[in-house]
Amino acid sequence: MENILQVGIISSTHGIRGEVKVFPTTDDVNRFKKLKEVLLDTGKETLPLTIEGVKFFKQFVILKFKGIDDINDIERYRGKSLYVTRENAVKLKKDEYFIADLIGLFVENEDGSFQGTLKDVLETGANDVYIVTDQNTGKEVLIPAIKDCILQVDVEQGFMKVHLLDGLLSEK
Repeated sequence: MENILQVGIISSTHGIRGEVKVFPTTDDVNRFKKLKEVLLDTGKETLPLTIEGVKFFKQFVILKFKGIDDINDIERYRGKSLYVTRENAVKLKKDEYFIADLIGLFVENEDGSFQGTLKDVLETGANDVYIVTDQNTGKEVLIPAIKDCILQVDVEQGFMKVHLLDGLLSEK
């Protein structure tokens, strides 16, 4: 399991006083209102930054960091990711998981007829869709993240048991 989780990517500066536009990579953008600190991945190191101000503009979050008061101090971090520690992450409800924890899980059909690895998660709006690579054929299988299909998830053991609906596996 990951110890830090991505919450956004700095897309550009905002004004000249050190504010940045952040493209959120979290389901709940309002979480930024409660967030006190983020970790900036500079590519060489991880810098803790204290959040001093939060505003919202279209699909972006505008953040102001303590001690960064000039556009030149933040410009070099354009395109860099912002993370939070697991302790500062949003609390999950029952049967909710962080995508970072799901990727890489071993996936097996309830009767053992299919085995693969969860490679990615598509967020479709209605429900997520898990992209699983079949370990025998190398083909991708799309599994809807619904109760009829996802029978068991054990992140700690790195395992997911699924029920594949008719038509999800091609016979070729």
